Amino acid sequence: MSKVIYMDNNATTRVAPEVLEAMLPYFSELYGNPSSMHRFGGEVGRAITRARAQVANLLGATPEEIIFTSCGTESDSTAILSAVRANPEKRHLVISRVEHPAVKNLAESLHNLTGHKYQVTSLGVDSEGMLDLEEYREALNDDTAMVSVMMANNETGVIFPIAEMAEIAKERGILFHTDAVQAVGKVPINLQELPVDFLSLSGHKLHAPKGVGVLYVRKGSPYAPFVIGGHQERGRRGGTENSASIIGLGKACELAGMMMSMENTKVKKLRDKLEEGLLAKIPNSLLNGHKTCRLPNTTNISFEYVEGEAILLHLDEYNICASSGSACTSGSLEPSHVMRAMGVPFTAAHGSIRFSLSVFNTEDEVDFIVEKLPPIIANLREMSPFWHNRDK
Repeated sequence: MSKVIYMDNNATTRVAPEVLEAMLPYFSELYGNPSSMHRFGGEVGRAITRARAQVANLLGATPEEIIFTSCGTESDSTAILSAVRANPEKRHLVISRVEHPAVKNLAESLHNLTGHKYQVTSLGVDSEGMLDLEEYREALNDDTAMVSVMMANNETGVIFPIAEMAEIAKERGILFHTDAVQAVGKVPINLQELPVDFLSLSGHKLHAPKGVGVLYVRKGSPYAPFVIGGHQERGRRGGTENSASIIGLGKACELAGMMMSMENTKVKKLRDKLEEGLLAKIPNSLLNGHKTCRLPNTTNISFEYVEGEAILLHLDEYNICASSGSACTSGSLEPSHVMRAMGVPFTAAHGSIRFSLSVFNTEDEVDFIVEKLPPIIANLREMSPFWHNRDK
């Protein structure tokens, strides 16, 4: 198999070599249980303590505010259900229409609870994927238990005004959670200044392994464990620690702090070159999302009158990996809920492709995609009755 050109980093990332190196001893010679009383287990426990400090340092938090979980989805569920349990008399949640399924589907399940239904307000977005703060203000009321809005959208990369939104919620005494899975490591986050109560991240989005995540819980925020068991994580998340992955996540967070400038220079430059090249060479293509207020690694482009799945299959023949939306919904034949929320025309919504880059991508890879994709689109359009009838 020839070299893979991987531009699906919002779905998952390659484990960085330094992260793998940091993890390996904890699969072999340092295999002790970090909760054990003996020195052998204690050495692993101390490594987890270092990892907690590394995560906290990247986020501008304190180590005591960091809880290790299995993934971003678990972190999201824990935060939202904590708010629900802390405010049993309140029956209203506010999310956005473009949330990841980890938040969107949980909110829907709470709405459908027998006998104790929650009202869910889903904030709309405009054609550039941006939220309206006035609509947000009007959505809040005395019955609102929590607001949960992502920091950056996984499909378009659009960054939301979380600082302003959290401040508005705080003024009303409403808990605020942000799913920052896509933003951590790409844009600066300082939780000493950002007034959120809860924040979620996932290791495999920033070059750590799958199966490990973090929930940040601001000191003093109400909290109820989601996974109930032993005393691990100071009684806040039961289950024997996933030691090697936690240590890998700590190293990945340390690297992310060092590489963030590269994300916003090298990676952004490659993203822009790819985007500009495709838009210039392929007619009837359009950028989905705000031009500037987005992550430096993400571009989402619609190619009208063709199917995204067909585009991906043809790209795959060249070992080019991209996406037609969230990896958690890629099995659906329906257009992305994000594209629908933005009002992307039907002729374009089905043909949306997301390219999400990382520090491991190169200019040669960008050039290769700009060379290969235009004839793919042209050939698919020749087979499309929508393309031939577009002016009728």
